[in-house]
Amino acid sequence: MIRIYNTLTQQKEEFQPIEPGKVRMYVCGMTVYDYCHLGHARVLVAFDVITRYLRHRGYDVHYVRNITDIDDKILRRADENGEVFTDLTDRMIAAMHEDEARLGVLSPSEEPRATAYIDEIIAMIHKLVASGHAYAADNGDVYFAVDSFEDYGKLSKKKLEDLVAGARIDVRETKRSPADFALWKAAGEGEVSWPSPWGEGRPGWHIECSAMSTCCLGDTFDIHGGGPDLLFPHHENEIAQSECATGHEFARAWMHAGAIRVNKEKMSKSLGNFFTIREILESYPAEVVRYFLVSSHYRSQVDYSEENLAEAGRTLTKLYLALRGVMPAKENEVPETEHDRRFIEMMDDDFNTAGAISVLHAVANDINQHRREGREDEAKVSAAVLVRLGAILGLLQQDPEAFFQADTGGELSADDIEQMIQARNDARKGKNFAEADRIRDELADNGIILDDSREGTTWRRG
Repeated sequence: MIRIYNTLTQQKEEFQPIEPGKVRMYVCGMTVYDYCHLGHARVLVAFDVITRYLRHRGYDVHYVRNITDIDDKILRRADENGEVFTDLTDRMIAAMHEDEARLGVLSPSEEPRATAYIDEIIAMIHKLVASGHAYAADNGDVYFAVDSFEDYGKLSKKKLEDLVAGARIDVRETKRSPADFALWKAAGEGEVSWPSPWGEGRPGWHIECSAMSTCCLGDTFDIHGGGPDLLFPHHENEIAQSECATGHEFARAWMHAGAIRVNKEKMSKSLGNFFTIREILESYPAEVVRYFLVSSHYRSQVDYSEENLAEAGRTLTKLYLALRGVMPAKENEVPETEHDRRFIEMMDDDFNTAGAISVLHAVANDINQHRREGREDEAKVSAAVLVRLGAILGLLQQDPEAFFQADTGGELSADDIEQMIQARNDARKGKNFAEADRIRDELADNGIILDDSREGTTWRRG
């Protein structure tokens, strides 16, 4: 039985989907005004693994991850760039898809955009106003009345009186209470807007997710996820407005990925330690970055550093070295093993990928042991198990040589390296061992490791 840590109850619970055999999951996606950063990668990879594992366990998973394509940040950036906001969002969405594909992240079942759900958003706001949970202000804004929802704060465990006491009100706002939040924002002259019963405007951020999730998955669904920064106020506000609009429980389980820190400091542009996914992938293979993220439990805090990425590369290399030169047995010839059962045990416990990774290394050790003892058939069976379990985490699906020889932007191309290896082989045949050693040293200085065997010389980037 799968057990999931529910942020709402702050404990692990047995996972019982609303509809047996089917999982409906919504994860808050990106606000597409800039390239995706490492924190986004953490969320993308975490819920990709969760989706893969639930499907492996036989569930039909309907995974919805939205795109916020209308927002103050988007409009400001488009204005700074001197472009139409849709040109900016289309470009950033394309870049996001490129980044996630390189990280091995599967596409969600649905990827709704906020601008395609304006009618549904307005309908939900209208229902909240009609039921007294929201009100139109004199300036054309519409606010949710937080004190109309008695369970406000149940996710974040924050008390409404504390929020009101510590809140600040912008002089331009006409809220009844400092804790109230915008459902609809009146547009100024020349601003991007849509017509509504309250005048020209655009939706507030929180209401977008409530409308999209309930339209795609129904009033109540199984899992709602996102990054750690969304728990409050975004997810808290989603619960309030959704449950007031539908009269039903919003999401059964709430899951939040852990934060990313950089060299033990919070990642932020002001500290100069802010990295986009594509910047990181200029220096590290995509699978190494994915392995780095997967090797920690999804709820844990991850510390990004050059040292930690290098260590991830070394440990992933050990797994690929075990597979190198071994043809995995056919899947239908490989029975369930104790390693399979141990892997399931780990992942059933709130998707414990760190424990699951340890199982992969145990299988790799078996492969190496079988090969040392000349048991090639058993090595092939273990290799098939390693590839099978790795696939559930989105790992170890490359040919080992492709992994070892992937170009990471070094000075030497694959053709350069092959030519130098041939020159070294020629030098060795001519008994010019000094020249052969010089070439080997030059390759090593460029991070290229040679492996000599009776079958010839293979190479990998170190």
